[in-house]
Amino acid sequence: MQQWDVIVVGAGAAGLMCAIEAGKRGRRVLVLDNGKRVGRKILMSGGGRCNFTNMYAGPENFLSQNKHFCKSALSRYTQWDFIALVQKHSIAYHEKSLGQLFCDDSAKDIVDMLLKEAKDANVQLALQQNITAVSFADGQYTVSTPELSQQCQSLVIASGGLSLPNLGATAFGFQLAEQFGLKVLPLRAALVPLTWQPADKAVFEEISGVSLPVTAEANGTVFPEDMLFTHRGLSGPAILQISSYWQPGEDVTVNMSPQTDITEFLAAQQQAHPEQELKTALAKLLPKRLVEKLIDIKAVNNQPLKTLHSKSMRQIADTLHSYVFKPNGTEGYRTAEVTIGGVDTDGLSSKTMEAKHQPGLYFIGEVVDVTGWLGGYNFQWAWASGWVAGQYC
Repeated sequence: MQQWDVIVVGAGAAGLMCAIEAGKRGRRVLVLDNGKRVGRKILMSGGGRCNFTNMYAGPENFLSQNKHFCKSALSRYTQWDFIALVQKHSIAYHEKSLGQLFCDDSAKDIVDMLLKEAKDANVQLALQQNITAVSFADGQYTVSTPELSQQCQSLVIASGGLSLPNLGATAFGFQLAEQFGLKVLPLRAALVPLTWQPADKAVFEEISGVSLPVTAEANGTVFPEDMLFTHRGLSGPAILQISSYWQPGEDVTVNMSPQTDITEFLAAQQQAHPEQELKTALAKLLPKRLVEKLIDIKAVNNQPLKTLHSKSMRQIADTLHSYVFKPNGTEGYRTAEVTIGGVDTDGLSSKTMEAKHQPGLYFIGEVVDVTGWLGGYNFQWAWASGWVAGQYC
């Protein structure tokens, strides 16, 4: 049986960061992963360019039952620390929007950087490893696979959530947490497209591909970004963001013209072009296909602008500034970028990420009940929580 100081389960962002930091401390580290290659989520993220952090990342950008838990890790390993690592490896990057940083070339640059750091820290990697059992006795963990058993003092779980099962996601981390007496909070797909009710699908699937800047609101939270109509439902950054706050059965309220007051716009258009039809005027603000669809379903009634009273203008404005969709559900883990819920932070030390009542057992990254917004925040939590655990495991 092989002996290690640390075994990390999961060769993703959090697991590799933790392994590197532990290795730098002289710990003998083995990383186990069930896939054929490391960093699978890194490689596919950001359209293959990896949105590796966000310049504005802070605790307010994360959802958790304990909103204070993430503060310690995020303050001790910041986005600027990770940016410094990227710069050290001469990886070219750019800000796309809203502080989102992407590789100029390829997400593979980030994976190669982590592999180089891991090699320099003498970290050992073992891929295509399916763990069949984990046990604890006499201060040692035994991790068994069909090939062999390994022992370690510190066991770090960085196995991710349930999102993107085609990349190898499993419930392993949650099951292991429960095996050792930690509570797992309810899980659901997040940063995920919302799906149509059958009646809405019949109406809106015809305008699949139409996109526009909106604000999307659910449960008192509002996100300004683009929204995309699809065959299956609503997508785009604004919808992915709001999906983390939306609950089944609830509405999503969309402001289709967040930058322009429609009442004022119509009054100005009426003065300038009284003979013009409403649909022609609205098509200056909104995608033409969307305007035609809204008229088709009588959400607004087409008429010459000169026939509009101020009350009618306000009614049209109210409809378009707060259009209510009632999603049927989400597309689920198949397309979700992250999993909300996970290992209850009450059972973990925010300073070390170690389980409070199970010595030497650590949980980091997405498996923990900390979920970031869209835009590089979840990677920053992975780097930060992995870095912190790597100082202690």
